[in-house]
Amino acid sequence: MRIGVAATPDVAIPTLNWLLQSEHEVAVIITQPDRPAGRGRLLQQSVVGQWAESHQIPVLKPENSNELIGKIEGLDLVLTIGYGVLLPEKILALPKHGFLNLHFSLLPAYRGAAPAQRALHNGETVTGVSVFQLDRGMDTGPIFTQESIHIEPSWRSFELLEHLAALGPEVVKRSFGMIESGQPPHEQVGVSSLAPKISKAEAKIDFSLDAKQLSDAIRAFTYEPGAWTIWKDEPFKVCAVEISDAVVGKPGEVFVIEKSVYVATGSASLELLRVIPAGKKEMDAIDWARGARLTIGEFFG
Repeated sequence: MRIGVAATPDVAIPTLNWLLQSEHEVAVIITQPDRPAGRGRLLQQSVVGQWAESHQIPVLKPENSNELIGKIEGLDLVLTIGYGVLLPEKILALPKHGFLNLHFSLLPAYRGAAPAQRALHNGETVTGVSVFQLDRGMDTGPIFTQESIHIEPSWRSFELLEHLAALGPEVVKRSFGMIESGQPPHEQVGVSSLAPKISKAEAKIDFSLDAKQLSDAIRAFTYEPGAWTIWKDEPFKVCAVEISDAVVGKPGEVFVIEKSVYVATGSASLELLRVIPAGKKEMDAIDWARGARLTIGEFFG
């Protein structure tokens, strides 16, 4: 089949690499327009745009979805992976078999922009991927294939996404096989839930919550947008923690015991493992604590 791929983030790369080696033709890549990035705010194309350029595949970067009219009608289908744009029905109908989406949840659970992060935030132990037919709804179309995965307790969002992305080639392959053999998708079954994008405000750490809730939130928000608090009037990110009963104190109170840093919560405590102080790179929490010269009775927040 002649395939178009509409994608933006690096989670699309494993599936793109598989497509390149498959019997299918990757005819065009559709990705979001170049955006300012870095300290210099220079225009930079997406990870997927860079991939397409390196493999000499034509790239479309529409500012408006109507720009796709006249450019994708000759395709058998378009596969979307984290493209980040809701497409109208008139665009979805242009390719022969329409648009498919590789989504990082077991639909109908976690429809929306941040399914992996929301699964971690809610303390889920199992999630997965779904390939479904795009329709006018938000991740509501019929499903071709799904594959589940167990969530390891230590995984943060970027690690979970890496494992989910690795499932992409197989489920996409199976879905394409169903289309070629004329097998229809099935309607979504089960309880639906939403996974809206996580805001920076939501990612602020509330140490009055219990330790398990905080651990799940920090796993979910690392590295985007980053779980953060305030330390001496400056933002301070927490990247990795473990639940501990080593200290008892008021929520947000910081303790250094031997070679470990702890913060009290609404229940139990958290051992801080990796942090990003304002203006610095990620480091071990104990290295930050030594440099910060902590005193008794200091608090985050």
